Amino acid sequence: MARVRYVGAEPVTVPELGSRTVQPDELVEVPDDRHDAYVCQVSTWESVDEPMPAETPKKTAAKAATSKEG
Repeated sequence: MARVRYVGAEPVTVPELGSRTVQPDELVEVPDDRHDAYVCQVSTWESVDEPMPAETPKKTAAKAATSKEG
């Protein structure tokens, strides 16, 4: 989960967060895949913790198969 800070002046209700009321200067966790949808609203939200990069699949099985062939 990524974290964003609400930088608006008045409390807001955020339906996407279960209709949670968010106070000015409050930090909230948002799903990593929704982070950009919040921080693109620069007058309302700012990024605190970026989303975690998606893990790349490990190729250990492919390496093992290749080393046995040689």
